[in-house]
Amino acid sequence: MKAEYDLLIIGAGPGGALAAKTAAEKGLSVLMVEKRPAIGTPVRCAEGVGKELLREFIDPDPAWISADIERATIVGPDGTTMSLEAKMAGNEVGYILDRKVFDRALVWQAAEAGAEVQVKTRAVAPIIEDGVVKGARLQGYGTTTDVRAKVVIAADGVESKFARWCGIDTAVPVNEIETCAQYLLTDIDIDQAATVFYIGNEIAPQGYAWVFPKGKRTANVGLGISGKMSLPGNRPIDYLNRFVEKNFPNGKTIECIVGGVSVCQPLASTVSDGLMIIGDAARISDPLTGGGIYNAMYSGRLAAQVAAECISRGDCSRAALAAYDEQWRASVMGKALDRNYKIKEYFIRQSDEKLNALAHSFKRINMEKFSTLELIKELIKHNPKLLIELKTLRDSLNS
Repeated sequence: MKAEYDLLIIGAGPGGALAAKTAAEKGLSVLMVEKRPAIGTPVRCAEGVGKELLREFIDPDPAWISADIERATIVGPDGTTMSLEAKMAGNEVGYILDRKVFDRALVWQAAEAGAEVQVKTRAVAPIIEDGVVKGARLQGYGTTTDVRAKVVIAADGVESKFARWCGIDTAVPVNEIETCAQYLLTDIDIDQAATVFYIGNEIAPQGYAWVFPKGKRTANVGLGISGKMSLPGNRPIDYLNRFVEKNFPNGKTIECIVGGVSVCQPLASTVSDGLMIIGDAARISDPLTGGGIYNAMYSGRLAAQVAAECISRGDCSRAALAAYDEQWRASVMGKALDRNYKIKEYFIRQSDEKLNALAHSFKRINMEKFSTLELIKELIKHNPKLLIELKTLRDSLNS
């Protein structure tokens, strides 16, 4: 580890790894640090990602694909089942990854491109001079080292301590964070080619439960609820235990993970002087689904591209780095985040009766290609009673 680099990346998840690989391929000197002793663990993720989205960054490898998903199923509060086959569902189906292997594959690619990687090394403070981020103080293996960099990328997940230390308000309101619990269950009866989502206020208030196959008779089974709904006796783990007892009473628990994901709007700005923020640290996980793998990889690659341009020009000011912030917001991903936040805000306020009505309407819909926007339009068309309530949402989505 040297004393100075072009780019310092805090966090070695998919976003940080894509940033490191992209920057190294452009000839930058790169150091990526990860606080945990091993890449990819612990897994705090349901591990699903769209096939075509993933192929933007990496060719699929059977070594890190746990399941190839052909359809998605949504189960309403009253048990009404809605199925989306692969032809219609598009990016709503995809792969269930083995994140332990997948994340390491991404980091290996970054290392092969020339990036340096340090595990069990955490940033404990930023180096700030005249209001400009100039690097970070790192602790690892019993030593403390100051490492300077022309640009620092915060890729340290939903906690985002580094950005907060740099003066960025990263606080998430309690009602806009999903608190989650997940078991890896085996010896259960599942459809190995389908992801299943359960909605309903008794199952997961202001959230949903999921069953994501991980192979023969094995699946990630979890749920997330709004932080404000987490109360004694009704914590995510309590809801999950009740869900598992009802649906998989004989399942065997192999792993248990808990965590949170932001379902709020992105940070007001994802850049500062000498600093860029990506992935979950930037609050750009999908507010409707909580999914964040693609968004992290997209933002990581884009941040590295912009950083390389700014470093080559010798200008790493907030104004120069703002090209990153502007481009991701104007992208398809950025527009989807804005749209899905509005949809999420509508759906979390609905009673089970309303959710059942929507589920029944869904079964009458015949769409050639699924999209969230087209779904909302079709629901309005097939369920006139919801027109008044949905009109504001529809107009907002069309604006």
